[in-house]
Amino acid sequence: MDVRSVWRKIAYGAIAALLFALLFLATFQDRRENVGTRQAEIVVLGDSIFGLIRDETSIPARLQALTGKTVYNAALGGTSAARRSSDSRMDCPKDSFTLAGLAKAIQAKDFGVQHSMTIRESNTECYPEVIDGLETVDFSRVETVIILQGINDYHAGIPIENPEDPYDEYTFLGALRSSLDALKKTNPGLRVMWLTPTYTWYIAAGETCEEADQGGGKLSDYVEAQLRAAQEMGVEIIDVYHDFYPHDNWEDWELYTFDGIHPNEEGRELLAQKIVAALEGRAW
Repeated sequence: MDVRSVWRKIAYGAIAALLFALLFLATFQDRRENVGTRQAEIVVLGDSIFGLIRDETSIPARLQALTGKTVYNAALGGTSAARRSSDSRMDCPKDSFTLAGLAKAIQAKDFGVQHSMTIRESNTECYPEVIDGLETVDFSRVETVIILQGINDYHAGIPIENPEDPYDEYTFLGALRSSLDALKKTNPGLRVMWLTPTYTWYIAAGETCEEADQGGGKLSDYVEAQLRAAQEMGVEIIDVYHDFYPHDNWEDWELYTFDGIHPNEEGRELLAQKIVAALEGRAW
């Protein structure tokens, strides 16, 4: 290879690097200029119960219609409250999209970690758009954050609690406590509401959440722990596990879900009505 070819390759490489740097800086600057520009009165954080359906029949959309308040849907399907990779700690890409990860990003006003992660799983296509929007929310003006997490913590067998560290983000209750703390530091006047997971059926396995133990206990164990923690910490909590979905008969899964887990349109309306009643301090 002659000298001219070598220098030509070096020049091309330098130009490519410069263009990449300019594009990155322009994108970064555009993001920084838009931080805090979106006004939302209610922000919803959670998993696919809130996030799988994102049209006008979604729970956040129905909340906006029923309350007249602006609602931002920041729920991400497949996520848990707790970080999951306890062995490698921060090495798991999806950990930054957990409730614990998002709450810390909200507090720091820095979503760089989330922007740098690429998740190649089904039903995660909305992640970049959701994070872009969440980054622009002005949390100093948010009135209420509604959180529904727990079903994926249960599915993953995440420990419910660490007796030696109540704020351990690799446990279900630790993640809830840590997230609450981060959100309250972001906005001390913020109203935070937790929802329990709903009752679930596992159709292929022919069993319900009352029978299935995924390694960390039954779903009811997670619910009872969350109810206890809410009482201890003075957090408003909406119980949609007990006496919510009828489940006396196996076929009851068809009433309010389309797969035994995710709410159908009737189920989403039912959940929205329940949340609105709690927001307004009404019996339901």
